[in-house]
Amino acid sequence: DTSSDYAQQGTDAHSLCEYKLKKALGMKVRNPKSSLKFYDEEMENCAEGYASFVMEKYQAAKNLCSDTIVLIEQRLDFSRFVPEGFGTGDCVIVSDGTLTIIDYKHGQGVMVDAEMNPQMMCYALGAINAFDGIYDIENIVMTIFQPRRENISTYSMSKNELTAWAEK
Repeated sequence: DTSSDYAQQGTDAHSLCEYKLKKALGMKVRNPKSSLKFYDEEMENCAEGYASFVMEKYQAAKNLCSDTIVLIEQRLDFSRFVPEGFGTGDCVIVSDGTLTIIDYKHGQGVMVDAEMNPQMMCYALGAINAFDGIYDIENIVMTIFQPRRENISTYSMSKNELTAWAEK
């Protein structure tokens, strides 16, 4: 039940990213900067870069599917495969054909790779569980956005490959 300054810095960065993205989407949202313990110019730049990246992916999806949705800090239930399993997807973009999961990582100590990343794959399973009946999802695109390591890692797989992995 204890936290570290690194964890709090990550929490602050996620709050700022959520704010920037919601603002970019035209949502009414309260600016969290005054309540962020670790807010600085680097965090501001990272959050701006994340929001821009997500908006670019969202616009590209909307160009292919007019009823594309973007979900921010979405609870994802993957308990069908992992007992009591759930997580919070930083950004989930759902459209016909493709499900995109984007995970923000503020840490700079360890580079995180999207390829066969179990956390990302579990989040994708949760999103499929929630949206596959509404959208015809065939492809999964998972991206780690880690700006302090200049790391944008993307991995794609089919829905069938993902569910086969989950069943094994």
